[in-house]
Amino acid sequence: MADPRNGYPMFQQAYFVNDVEAHAKKWSELYGAGPFRIAAHHKTDSFEYRGQDIEADVSYAFGYLGDIMIQFIQQHDDKPSIYRDMYKKGEEGFHHVAFLANDFEGEFKRLQDMGFECATRLHADHVDAAYFDTRSVNGCFTELHGDPPPKMRERWTSLKRAHELWKPGDHWLVDIR
Repeated sequence: MADPRNGYPMFQQAYFVNDVEAHAKKWSELYGAGPFRIAAHHKTDSFEYRGQDIEADVSYAFGYLGDIMIQFIQQHDDKPSIYRDMYKKGEEGFHHVAFLANDFEGEFKRLQDMGFECATRLHADHVDAAYFDTRSVNGCFTELHGDPPPKMRERWTSLKRAHELWKPGDHWLVDIR
């Protein structure tokens, strides 16, 4: 039997929100999370939602709170999506947990074999990712994220280091490319 995480722990918690910047700022003030990096109107190389070529217009904010990456997601349109599967326009809440997998295809198959539907599969920034509808078990989606390339890992490391050095009064937004 495969290790459910391929040796990687959960690395991310994600929230669907109406305004990524406002939530990043609020989490920074409330919890000391951040600083956050914004990816506005993110585009993928390929995207499939429930077997159809539908990609919603979304923006993301990424930051750290301790060892966990916090992601905020804002959808700018009303296209069908894994976000609209859970939340109507104007609603917000917890959306998914994410795991890294060094054997993406093996983990993808394992989740399918467990009976979970792949709701979204995409390729962006040289990485495969898939969102499985695991709401029957955990009340949210589970993102399977392929091993990131070195450039992306460096960006995450830089963002985590910025969090470790961040102190009250520092700006909640950072530009790490």
